[in-house]
Formats: sequence, C-alpha cells, structure tokens
Amino acid sequence: MLMRTDPFRDLDRLTQQMFGTVTRPSVMPMDAYRKGHDFFVHFDLPGIDPDTIDLTVEQNVLTVKAERQPLGAEGAEMIVTERPSGIFTRQLFLGETLDADNIEAKYSAGVLTLTIPVSEAAKPRKVAVTSSDNAKQLSSAS
Repeated sequence: MLMRTDPFRDLDRLTQQMFGTVTRPSVMPMDAYRKGHDFFVHFDLPGIDPDTIDLTVEQNVLTVKAERQPLGAEGAEMIVTERPSGIFTRQLFLGETLDADNIEAKYSAGVLTLTIPVSEAAKPRKVAVTSSDNAKQLSSAS
C-alpha cells in the first residue's frame, strides 16, 4: 500500500507539471532528423487518445496539440498522481524548403510520427555543363 509521507510533495508535483523539470519537461519531447528527401519528427505522447491530436499548419508554423485526460475513478482518493494530464502543445517553424502541404502523420505505440517531404525546388539536382571549347576545337580542325 502506498502512503503519503511528505505534505509538500503534492505542491512539488504540481510545480513540476506546470513548469517541468530537466528530466520531465512540460512540453512533449521530440526527435527530428532528415533521411533522404524527408524530414521525420517523433513526438512522445503516451496515453493520448489519437482523436485528441490536432495538427495545423499556418504559413510556416506547424502546431501539434494533444490532450491526456486525467485518470481517476469517480469517488476514488488518488494517492499518487505523477503522470501529467491536460493539453500539450508544441510548435515547429518549418523552413521554406519543406513541403507543408504533404505532411503525413501516424500515431503508434504512444509516438506521433510526422513525415515532412522536402519540396521539389529544394532537392539537389544535376546541372549540365556546356563548354564553348569543343566548338572552337572542331572549327579549327577543319
């Protein structure tokens, strides 16, 4: 059985949930990387109902919003409540080289994965090199 021993611990937990700590930030943790012609962003959102996830893109700002309902049975006295609940929001600024119109989002095993393609204009491409030296050599040889 769990027992409360520190009367100030609830205040500490509330402060951590509101402002976060080094080990438990108040925003959703993420990883981002580029692989080939796509950027991938992974957000940790354990215990989130996928229906509460909202993604919006306005100009070059991507906003991720999700909600975790507090766990608690009606009439139950919570002994320990360390898991944060409520609304979580994170904004990413997308560069001009990303194709914000074709973002894909998948949620699996508590992780939201966004795939953001690089726009066609920003992809590397070969440039043909022409030389006027070949034309001069051909005309002087005849």
